Amino acid sequence: MNCNAGAETFSVQELMDLYAPVKEMIKARLAEFRLIWEFASEEELFQELVFCLLTPQSKAKTCWKAVQRLTCNCMIAKGEPSQVQEELVGVRFNKRKAEYICLARAVFCEKPLRSKLTEFSSPFDAREWLVDNVVGLGYKEASHFLRNIGLGEELAILDRHILKNLALLGVIDEVQGSPTKKAYLQIEKKMTKFSRQVGIPMGELDLLLWYKEAGEVFK
Repeated sequence: MNCNAGAETFSVQELMDLYAPVKEMIKARLAEFRLIWEFASEEELFQELVFCLLTPQSKAKTCWKAVQRLTCNCMIAKGEPSQVQEELVGVRFNKRKAEYICLARAVFCEKPLRSKLTEFSSPFDAREWLVDNVVGLGYKEASHFLRNIGLGEELAILDRHILKNLALLGVIDEVQGSPTKKAYLQIEKKMTKFSRQVGIPMGELDLLLWYKEAGEVFK
């Protein structure tokens, strides 16, 4: 079960060898995400949503620093789009994403984020609602958000790094830049099947492949 992507290769055995020494670290990180859902304030949950709105085509750490600036300057709750944009230093498409943040804030004015999410019986249903109602959230971003607040460990977060490694492992035939909804769900099913075959839970597999690319476990 091995696939070439240019000169790079990555086998299932290499995956398992990578997993063994970082398994407990990855489990601990996922446990921290679960604590966010259990103990985080409404503002902290919304910060995680903002982070996931910012991440497309931008570095995760740059996006989280932007979230921290927005929080320190009280811009997440009250800032106008132009004010929010000023804090998104290093974030690509920052004007558009500032608008997304303000639109998302309006969505949860009447019913707070936590209350809304408790209405859904599964993370898959919650993801569908988020994609349909929060401008700027696609399947990848909505999955990322739900995983980061401890609700979506079985969801696939199909960014380019994950897709590349799924192709290297032979789980998918090729990397699609921006998968359609149908393609995304098909790849998710293949990744879920693969995770069961190798005995690495979905949430851990995602963080493991992210660790392979970044050398650390972040968000």
